[in-house]
Amino acid sequence: MATSPDKAGNPDNAGHSSFAQVVDTWSHWWRNAVVNTVDQVEVIANRREECQLSARYLFMLAMSAGIAILGLLLSSPAVVIGAMLLSPLMGPIIGLGFALATGDYVWMRQAAKALALGTAMSVALCALVVLLSPLQTVTAEIAARTRPNLFDLAVAFFSALAGAYAMIRGREGTVVGVAIATALMPPLAVVGFGLATWNGAVFWGALGLFVTNLLTIALTAWFMARLYGFRSRLSERQNRLQTAAVVAVFVAMSVPLAISLNRIVWETRSSQKIRSEVMDAFDNRAVLSEVQIDWDAEPIRISATVFTPQLQPDAEGVAERAIAREIARDVDVTIIQSKVGPDKDAAEAAQLAAARANKEAADRQRAEQLGEGLSLVAGVDESAVVIDRQNRRALVTARPLEGLGLAGYRELEARVARTEPEWSIELKPPARPLPRVAFDKGEPTKDGQDALALIGWAAQRIGVPVILSGTDAETATAAEVLGGQGVVTRRETGGDAGTVTARWAAPDQ
Repeated sequence: MATSPDKAGNPDNAGHSSFAQVVDTWSHWWRNAVVNTVDQVEVIANRREECQLSARYLFMLAMSAGIAILGLLLSSPAVVIGAMLLSPLMGPIIGLGFALATGDYVWMRQAAKALALGTAMSVALCALVVLLSPLQTVTAEIAARTRPNLFDLAVAFFSALAGAYAMIRGREGTVVGVAIATALMPPLAVVGFGLATWNGAVFWGALGLFVTNLLTIALTAWFMARLYGFRSRLSERQNRLQTAAVVAVFVAMSVPLAISLNRIVWETRSSQKIRSEVMDAFDNRAVLSEVQIDWDAEPIRISATVFTPQLQPDAEGVAERAIAREIARDVDVTIIQSKVGPDKDAAEAAQLAAARANKEAADRQRAEQLGEGLSLVAGVDESAVVIDRQNRRALVTARPLEGLGLAGYRELEARVARTEPEWSIELKPPARPLPRVAFDKGEPTKDGQDALALIGWAAQRIGVPVILSGTDAETATAAEVLGGQGVVTRRETGGDAGTVTARWAAPDQ
């Protein structure tokens, strides 16, 4: 019988030992270089404060809910973004995750109470606004929040990672972007819309999206708190059970969201087949102008507009049978045929003319919605927003918003701009204090570079020179960077090396 080699001569044991050493080294580095640098007491104190059920919390939540439902009814992304920025829901949700990780059930009840009451109030307020509003149609912005899928879970997960990290490391300006990415308030507003209009599909779809975001953010905050070694009152066995429960919740959420994503993929492929089969009912001179599909109807309702030189009396029947065969579902097809000249060029010209008219109307409506949205986001009257449709530019001067610094205004401008990629959006912020610029060995650090970029953005928008104070070499470097952004600077000598301070200059300086 062969004997096993000794431990030193066993390559498997050697590999296992080497791997264990790597893990131990990494764990030691993580504890000393990362975990021990976090002020857990201060982080927990800040998270507790944001979980308090206060008058300010309820007021800001009510304002956010009101703006959100109006933006959804108007189908205005800019207004909806403003609601996301105001919403304080992120505080109790993140607090719920930290309380779960530390085993502080008093804190957990406090966060859950604030979250439950705030959620119920928001839904009730949105439902009341919808009941009093003459607009009760399902807009594109409302429909976009009624079908959660696996991608929504992924967005919430990565956003929550960023948010929890920012709160732990004291970089809470990042939470502005996280609040927009996870979109907690708009789904709640859609829940209120579904309740007011008694629309079960809208109600349950939006509620599913909200619950997905809520659980994902809370559980991701739990994960980050555990990763950063926040002290727990739980036993080892309770920690293992808690971990197993969190994994089970993620898996349970993933299944229905994956099914929803699969349906979206099927609808995308089916829509391509529908367009193809509609065109097959005509000759090659015809042009398909528009197709609208109601997937929730039974049978599926399909409406199409076709420009054709020759009318086809049985086009609807031919297309209906072919589509039903291709997608294996009952369909009801309606085709509006517009007769044009005898060749395909005439059909394409008619399609182009119709498209231009539709685009002009859509552009006009979009500009009006953008103006309304920016006025609400900036806290000013709509007449204060400058809209240049010809050059696709929108400019607005924002009023001071409590607790929002320059980074928040820049993030707000960037997010609005992303909803309108064809427009140039400029939001002029109030003259908030400028950040300090950190230097190391004569060069701006990563944080220093970010500070210079923020100073440059603010100075470009406000149009006021910036005074830099510090050592000659460091202020010269900062002035050179800002000068490359078109910013006028003045330099003052004074202060310790390693930091350049910046402040606004008087207009005549």
